[in-house]
Amino acid sequence: MKLVRVIVEGLDEKGSYGIMEGDRICITDGSPLDGRMIKTGVEVSAGSVKTFLPPVEPPNIIALGLNYREHARESKMELPCAPVIFLKATTSATGHLQKIYLPMEAPGSVDYEAELVIVIGKIAKNVSEKEAGNYILGYTCGNDVSARDCQMKFDKQWARGKSFDTFAPLGPCIVTDLDPGNLKIQTRLNGAVMQEARTSDLIFNINYIVSYVSRQMTLLPGTVIMTGTPSGVGFARTPQIFLKQGDVVEVEIEGIGTLKNKVEPENKR
Repeated sequence: MKLVRVIVEGLDEKGSYGIMEGDRICITDGSPLDGRMIKTGVEVSAGSVKTFLPPVEPPNIIALGLNYREHARESKMELPCAPVIFLKATTSATGHLQKIYLPMEAPGSVDYEAELVIVIGKIAKNVSEKEAGNYILGYTCGNDVSARDCQMKFDKQWARGKSFDTFAPLGPCIVTDLDPGNLKIQTRLNGAVMQEARTSDLIFNINYIVSYVSRQMTLLPGTVIMTGTPSGVGFARTPQIFLKQGDVVEVEIEGIGTLKNKVEPENKR
């Protein structure tokens, strides 16, 4: 099942959940997090949707660093012996076809990071690796957008550089019936492939991640966990490539779809 959250003309301006079937979206009452999504009988075409919202409203955005071997190598960092956890502000979340804004505070070194994203479906605390799948609602595409100068030069920690508004695009949908073990993941910048890998290259697999993070903090329904990015990020290239006005970034993950966002300066908002 593919779940979306959208704003449709004439319906709730705060957004409605829906089930995507082909190019049609069946609007529902209820939420996938409360276990009751009932079709209302209203159907719209995906092309007529006014706004794609993040497919869930996350109470927390948890992310992992250095979870693909080649990305750790290009970052010139040792492979981690345990998941490297950081947090992004929930105000960084944005949706499919929404803008990524280059922040006025730090517009010059903004980078892309394609990620498979876990969506938690129910409260998880101290769950075993074997049990972890029971707590996963599904998976979506994510882009862990990062201001590298803030992250690496000015602050030398990750919170601010990862948390500017719009720095966590999510979508276009949550897929509930997906095996995440060996999915192709790709980033395209203005049509050119920048990142390409398979999720089988993750250092820490999905069930291990959920179990490990649940032992550190309670995972609330709707929490998203960004599982790390493959090699090919902009700051590690020669010459470096950073996002600029007019760029279009696409994150495509096999079985889920393509998350697409255009880049604009924040002062144009």
